[in-house]
Parts: sequence; C-alpha cells; structure tokens
Amino acid sequence: MGRAQGRLSQGIVLLDSEGLNKFIDNDPRVVGLIRTAQSKDALVAVSNLTLIEAWHSKVRMDRFRRHVSRLEVLPVTEGITWRAIDLLRNANLHGHKYAIDFVVAATALDHAGPRIVVTSDVDDINKLCGDRVRAVGVRAVESSQASPRDHVTR
Repeated sequence: MGRAQGRLSQGIVLLDSEGLNKFIDNDPRVVGLIRTAQSKDALVAVSNLTLIEAWHSKVRMDRFRRHVSRLEVLPVTEGITWRAIDLLRNANLHGHKYAIDFVVAATALDHAGPRIVVTSDVDDINKLCGDRVRAVGVRAVESSQASPRDHVTR
C-alpha cells in the first residue's frame, strides 16, 4: 500500500509521531524533506507503532490514511525489539515511558546509509543514536492548535 521501497543504500527518513503529524498538516519543511528524500530514492517511513501514537480524534481518518499511504510502514521486528531494549538498558530508562521513541531509534539504526529521524525529541534521538542518526527537529504542536480543517470526526 505504501510507496515502493527505495534502495536501502540510499538511506532512510523516519518520521516519529510529531513528524508524521507535521506531514499530515502539510508543514512545508517536512513535506519538502520528504519530497527531496523520495526524489533521491531514500526510504521514507514510519514505524507501525508511530501510527498508533500519532492518531488523534481531531484528524480525519481519510486524511490520515492518505498521507500514510505515501510512506512505507515498517513493522517492529524481533531484531528491532531487541535493539530498542539494548538502547533502553544502556540509557538506564524504563520502556513504559520511552518504548515508542526507542523503537523509532532502533528502526533508524536498523537501516544502512544516511539515517534521518524527523522528531520533536531531537535531544533524545541524539543521546540514543549519537552521530549514527541525524535528528531533524520539528516543534510539537498542542492539540488545541491543530488545524481547523482537521476538526472533523472519523
């Protein structure tokens, strides 16, 4: 259903929940980054857990699905699970609070080539991944600031 996967040697652009919400809101910076990456045959993706984290009732489901269909949805494999656990263990943090962020980091690290994570948690991604991943910051938007066009029921 998603865009055809690019060559992994061309890298990955991975959106966390805030990156995905910015894409759904047609944020020009995020849309431009995605278009550039896709034109260079990079994989542009989200973790399937990110879809759950990013969903909120103020986004129309058809709009959500349409934007997600332009991305590759990556499963949380056993390998990614163990890598995320190792990252949690090394950071001495609990999965209850940080699970999805650590899955995003582990997913990025699971791919070859340049790795970019579009996130509102730049500091966390930098702490987890160091120079192995480039974190591109997006500002978190409070749900009360969501676009009026999105305030429609599913």
